[in-house]
Amino acid sequence: MNVSPKTTIAVTGASGQLGRLILKDLRKAAPEAEVIGLLRDPGKALDLAALGVVLRKADYEDPASLNEALRGVDRLVLVSSNEIGKRFAQHRNVIEAAKAAGVRLVVYTSLLHAPDSGLSLAPEHVQTEEALKASGLSYVILRNGWYTENYSDAIRQASQTGEFAGAAGEGRIASAARADYALAAAQAVLGAAKPGETLELAGDRAWTLGDLAVEIARFTGGPVVYKNLSVPKYAALLKAFGLPEAVADMLAGWEGEIVKGALDGQGETLRRLTGRPSTPLSETVAQLLKA
Repeated sequence: MNVSPKTTIAVTGASGQLGRLILKDLRKAAPEAEVIGLLRDPGKALDLAALGVVLRKADYEDPASLNEALRGVDRLVLVSSNEIGKRFAQHRNVIEAAKAAGVRLVVYTSLLHAPDSGLSLAPEHVQTEEALKASGLSYVILRNGWYTENYSDAIRQASQTGEFAGAAGEGRIASAARADYALAAAQAVLGAAKPGETLELAGDRAWTLGDLAVEIARFTGGPVVYKNLSVPKYAALLKAFGLPEAVADMLAGWEGEIVKGALDGQGETLRRLTGRPSTPLSETVAQLLKA
């Protein structure tokens, strides 16, 4: 990788699940580089500091903190914010601060098929991609597919009750483990991706929620049934479980988009970046149920 001891690499969202993994991968892959974790509360990532990660306070909504945090940074991984509805404004603040700081490369974690996706998550990612391209900064866009861990709650529930519901029908989900996408981001910012590339990242093997039920049953040793509902009925079920109406409608709507292929994809590009196959569904299911 094209990294010298003077190279400074920062990662936003350092206390988040993806950001932590990226930082750990960077420490392993580029021990000679200065690796910086950006987060609102550095006290929440002291475990990373123990690994040699420099922690800097940075708030997506505080441009002054971003300007200071990005001082001297050569390369940046912009991990997308988890605050749906606020994401674009937050990402724009980071992009503007990166430009002011003279950051040489920004790697952004976007969404699989973002411009064509019907997922409600997509528009803010598309806006961010456009802002990044218009900024004049050198960039790499990684359009991440679904994390298998997004189904953690359903997997654990099904292991106890023997069933779970959804509205994805036979829609195919080419997911990968969060660790796979983290390694891809680390490798991309280290030089495995070419500046200006937009890469669609997905797991090697797509699966359906029926396939997920089979994997859960294989681990638990008991029957597990996937009940497919219409999008409105699934939304009503989520509301009955206590989810706010807007959240229930959003989650059910995502399932409807899965039917249309929003989360299907090919694994070649993710494999190229990581140098390994994506984590099998069965392995992630086992890890979640052993935890």
